[in-house]
Amino acid sequence: MKAIEYDRYGTPEVLTLREVEVPEAGRGQVRVRVRAAALNPKDCLVRKGRFRNVTGKKFPRRAGYDFAGEVDAVGSGVNDMAIGDAVFGMLNGWAGGTHAEYVVASWHELAHKPPAIDFADAAGIPLAAQTALQALRDLGRSGPGRHVLINGCGGGVGTLAVQLATILGARVTGVCSAANAEQARQLGAAEVIDYTQTEISRAGARFDTVFDVFGNLDFRQARALLRPGGIYISTVPSAGIVLAHLATRLLPPPLRRARLVVVKSRHRDLVWLAEQMDAGRLRPVTDRTWPLAQAAEAHAYQETRRARGKVVLTVD
Repeated sequence: MKAIEYDRYGTPEVLTLREVEVPEAGRGQVRVRVRAAALNPKDCLVRKGRFRNVTGKKFPRRAGYDFAGEVDAVGSGVNDMAIGDAVFGMLNGWAGGTHAEYVVASWHELAHKPPAIDFADAAGIPLAAQTALQALRDLGRSGPGRHVLINGCGGGVGTLAVQLATILGARVTGVCSAANAEQARQLGAAEVIDYTQTEISRAGARFDTVFDVFGNLDFRQARALLRPGGIYISTVPSAGIVLAHLATRLLPPPLRRARLVVVKSRHRDLVWLAEQMDAGRLRPVTDRTWPLAQAAEAHAYQETRRARGKVVLTVD
């Protein structure tokens, strides 16, 4: 099979399309014929070596964590997946490997794909939507009567976060450029702040949850935006947010102020997301697609941080 690999950390040019062995499904696993695989900031940061303390120095490495495709083989102990089923999911951990023609995943890392959603759109959901869901629902306690600020509402996680916060019943204020403002409103944002015209800290409002998707709003700045008992959540594991996260975990709930979302692929969350898409409440937003062989070009575009929605690789 064909797969994207790299032999050293570096720029997108280190990515290479190679012929490798087709993996086998073990107990509790399924093998999926990949039809599409999304890109995320995690892919680029891992490729650069930003997390080499956990990813190590063993090469070659495989790229990709999100996927959508068809079940090709089923291991023992898997009862609700059959060959030919259309599925979507995300690999936990750091090994990667979805930017390939086949991938093996544990059954709890995937779910059945909604029939009306094509493979490219479905591939962009698992990591980004579960990040937003677990941040807003589990850490931010977002729901009716809560006001949520989403900083970076035009990108992959942000476009889904606006919709999910709205589904949960919260009022959403989005932060993005003027070019993405109308899209944010269509997705459910009640107000939109153009960061090129208004400094967020001077917007005047206070929020129950500040979800910093873009990663350029530190906790010190965010504290001025929070209501009493409000929570700041970041997707970027900087030294500052890790320390704030650890410190606030030691405090009682009313004083917990800063959290870092560390996404985990969960079958039940993917099933819930599929139900929202089936009902028309959650809409995937795909910016551009590239064929698998052009993974380097897709990585370069992802790194511009200008994507309006998800960047996806298609696999023939």
